[in-house]
Amino acid sequence: MSFAIVRAGGKQFRVEEGATLRVPLLKEDVGTSMELEVLATGADKKTKLGSPLVAGAKVTAKILDHGRASKIVVFKKKRRKHYKRTKGHRQGFTTLKIETIG
Repeated sequence: MSFAIVRAGGKQFRVEEGATLRVPLLKEDVGTSMELEVLATGADKKTKLGSPLVAGAKVTAKILDHGRASKIVVFKKKRRKHYKRTKGHRQGFTTLKIETIG
């Protein structure tokens, strides 16, 4: 079983062929394929590390959809000072399907 460590949206993910994952929002359109930066690859007992990227390694992923995560409530309060603030945040994400690791 082969795997790769890729960088997408400023974060690192361990992926396998056929897996789906959520990464921070990307600007590409739904249905397009893209190549991800490969930081490391491995299969069974062999592992290749890049510095910073693995030369010749390629991971392609298809963009399935874009969305927004559930709301996070940010609540600030200072006791006895009549101060409280409520703010919400929804992080955007892109769902990717890993097509090939090569």
